[in-house]
Amino acid sequence: MRLFIAIDLPDSIRAALSREQARLRAACAGNKDIRWTRPEGVHVTLKFLGEVAAPRLPEVIGVLSKFGSFDSFEIEVAGFGFFPSARRPRVFWAGLEAPPALAHLAGRIEAAMEPLGFPREDREFHPHLTLARIESQRPQPVLQAALDQGGPANFGRFAASEFFLFESKLKPGGAEYSRLARFAGSDGSSS
Repeated sequence: MRLFIAIDLPDSIRAALSREQARLRAACAGNKDIRWTRPEGVHVTLKFLGEVAAPRLPEVIGVLSKFGSFDSFEIEVAGFGFFPSARRPRVFWAGLEAPPALAHLAGRIEAAMEPLGFPREDREFHPHLTLARIESQRPQPVLQAALDQGGPANFGRFAASEFFLFESKLKPGGAEYSRLARFAGSDGSSS
């Protein structure tokens, strides 16, 4: 099983991102270097676990269930960017503005998963929403022009009060994600 831990988006923000993604995709029509993500699969990844044997699933859920509560916090979805840079883009993303509580939550999850054999990320946590992957690693002037024409990008705010363990199944049309377990902050209970 291919697993990851993430915060899901409310439908209103997912719909706003989907509309903007469709506008940008139309502007870049014919560009085979850009692989757009499916809007229903956009999420805030806290920890990618990778391939996990099915018998280990209860162990992972058990550790996350004992994780302890966290206070909910606000996340604003605004702006765009590229990893590693616009000159050599591999990932096109929508930005997240969040308090330190988001990075703290991701760090706690990293620490909780490490004893199970999931190594810590060697990169600093940079929260974002992946909208596309770029194969060529060349500048994307058409995409940049479409971004410039679109004006300020603000897709709204939401309260992050829970996270999920997801399974990712790779299919010919792109990855499909399923929620396997929910873990609530201090405002709710896990299930």
